[in-house]
Amino acid sequence: MTRSWKSTTQCIALLLTITVGSCAPTDFEYADGAPGRYADWRGHWVFINYWAEWCAPCRYEIPQLNALRKELSAGGGLVVGVNYDGVDGDGLRALMQRMGIEYPVATTDPRMRYGYQMPAVLPTTVVIDPKGTIIATLVGPQTQASLQAVMGVSAAPT
Repeated sequence: MTRSWKSTTQCIALLLTITVGSCAPTDFEYADGAPGRYADWRGHWVFINYWAEWCAPCRYEIPQLNALRKELSAGGGLVVGVNYDGVDGDGLRALMQRMGIEYPVATTDPRMRYGYQMPAVLPTTVVIDPKGTIIATLVGPQTQASLQAVMGVSAAPT
């Protein structure tokens, strides 16, 4: 009887852990449907990139952002896109595929969270340091090297 009670108690504890853990607050959603939490950004470099389909410099910059995302995927940070025109749902996912965007795109603009104005020029990249402070707003197309420089990391020799 003691063993049965212990098993039941362990099962209840496990179910409570799963239930409570899955109820963590969500701040926004990514285009792929994954939940987004600003708390998950803390402690990482974050590059918030504003882009649009009609923006030719944005198309130039996308491969650079893809490369940076791959570099940062080991835990040093993340690249997050924001569609300037507010495209969402299947349209956004199709647009991301057509444009070759490999980094996550938020469906909610994080500017309200961080208190900055909507960019007037595209592309624009807002850089947030691991402490959660905006340290740069980069206007115009960036390269992987220029984005690394903001973090104080020199580009690897080619």
